[in-house]
Amino acid sequence: MNGALVIGAGPAGLMAAEELARAGHPVTVAEAMPTPARKFLMAGKSGLNLTKDEAPEAFARHLIPGTPPEAGYFTAPMTPAEVMGWAQGLGIEFFTGSTGRVFPRGMKASPLLRAWLLRLQTLGVSLHSRWRWQGFNGDALIFDTPLGQRLLHPQATVLALGGASWPRLGSDAAWVPWLSAKGVGIAPFRPANMGLRMDWSPAMSRHFGQPVKGTAIHAGGISRGEWVISRHGVEGGGIYALAAAIRDGAEATLDLAPDLDLSILTQRFARPQGKLSIGNWLRRVLNDPVKVALLLEWGRPLPDSAEGWASRAKSLPIRHLGPMGLDRAISSAGGIRLDALTGGLELRALPGIFATGEMLDWEAPTGGYLLTHSLGTGRWAGRAAAGYLASAR
Repeated sequence: MNGALVIGAGPAGLMAAEELARAGHPVTVAEAMPTPARKFLMAGKSGLNLTKDEAPEAFARHLIPGTPPEAGYFTAPMTPAEVMGWAQGLGIEFFTGSTGRVFPRGMKASPLLRAWLLRLQTLGVSLHSRWRWQGFNGDALIFDTPLGQRLLHPQATVLALGGASWPRLGSDAAWVPWLSAKGVGIAPFRPANMGLRMDWSPAMSRHFGQPVKGTAIHAGGISRGEWVISRHGVEGGGIYALAAAIRDGAEATLDLAPDLDLSILTQRFARPQGKLSIGNWLRRVLNDPVKVALLLEWGRPLPDSAEGWASRAKSLPIRHLGPMGLDRAISSAGGIRLDALTGGLELRALPGIFATGEMLDWEAPTGGYLLTHSLGTGRWAGRAAAGYLASAR
């Protein structure tokens, strides 16, 4: 086939297809699922966090390469300003929240995706759903399609198959053995942006689904974000921001009153308990039943002095059973090792085949970082593949 083949119609794959088409190359996108960008749409159900409006240098620090990078895309593959300009070009209006996070006015991902697919169609990109890649047959790529098996010989290929998280949405890492057999180095997958598993006491069941606000988590950094108590453990943005450090062994502690210093909190705990139960007394001190429940859950043995209670509330150990698995993780670490790639994201073992997005061994937290860096690596791979095609003419 003439031109380029992009396998995977998530944000990274669609961005690669756009760059190839803008460079004047015929582009075919093969997507295994019935519709494109399913994970992107799922992530945007509660509000699509497109990027975070901050300086490129600060933004780039939230990208964590798993293996030593050679290429400059690990400093700033796409800046927040570039992402906002790209969205504006699709007719999407957005706003910046108080924390710097950028959202579409309508909050949802579907209007942006519809506008993007229309643009790609206008550029001549051909999208095929239910085309599932099944590996190699010599130099050909094998696909199961609704009309039977097909073998394709594209001039250039961009792999954008995702990592190993949320496999029900299409990122099942089925591609790992096919690339490994071709000599491509792959780091094992691990959950990223995941919650922490808990063995809750029965008393915590009444708080399942409750948000935890006004706290600070310390684990190799500080997170002031909101998070949620669930039947499985603790989840949400405030946890995800430090998930990588906790997964890798950092001790996690919770400050239940980050806006109060220790002396003021000690004064509050000095209030006499009298005939109140411990729970009712703590509710009067902390004025938050969820915080009280966490203090009683993780704070044992319970202190016997105001100073002890205040210290425990300021540095409460988060007693978890480890990270949740890949099936519940927002994203994954691991994948194609960066030393298996050239500076243009071309596979050293397979010239003419490029890789992008969560297939690569990098990770970034939610909050706009993960999506922006996925788009950025897609743009990088698309431009490199376009250059490869141009040089082959």
